[in-house]
Amino acid sequence: MDELRRGEPLTVPQLARLLGLDRQPVQRLVNDATALGLAESAPNPVLDELFAGADVYVIHPLWTSEAEVPSSQPVTGYWQSLLVVDDPDPEFRTYCHLFVARRPWRRGCIDESLRDIADDKVAGVLITDTRMQRIHHPYDGGADVFLTTSEERDRVRDRHADWLSRHPSGL
Repeated sequence: MDELRRGEPLTVPQLARLLGLDRQPVQRLVNDATALGLAESAPNPVLDELFAGADVYVIHPLWTSEAEVPSSQPVTGYWQSLLVVDDPDPEFRTYCHLFVARRPWRRGCIDESLRDIADDKVAGVLITDTRMQRIHHPYDGGADVFLTTSEERDRVRDRHADWLSRHPSGL
């Protein structure tokens, strides 16, 4: 706990390691502490590295059993719909309706979405550059990052090793 008293900013993975806990429950505690004004959110270095100075698409899926496009989400526009499960019985068909917002990347521009993801209010959100070459898929307790080459993947992995799972399988 002396580390915390020194006032040095820590990432959630560093704090989890310091406390000997998994990242996911520590992330929830940090989110709660931030909402209560007891902690301060700092920039996500992976997102900044991937998207600094560029526009991004933030894609929100909405899953339904109806082909009809639901009304647009407040901050996004309709993009496209996908028939994911084409069952002969219409009741069992599954559609994924995609809504997208284009915005300039700046620190904090998706913090609300990240909090909603951590709180299990939304899932399946994708953040991507406008050429869709780099994709960040955040979920409760972590994120998947898809990059253009294995070399780029390895460089990002090495720079952010403290963000990786300690589980032998990497999960």
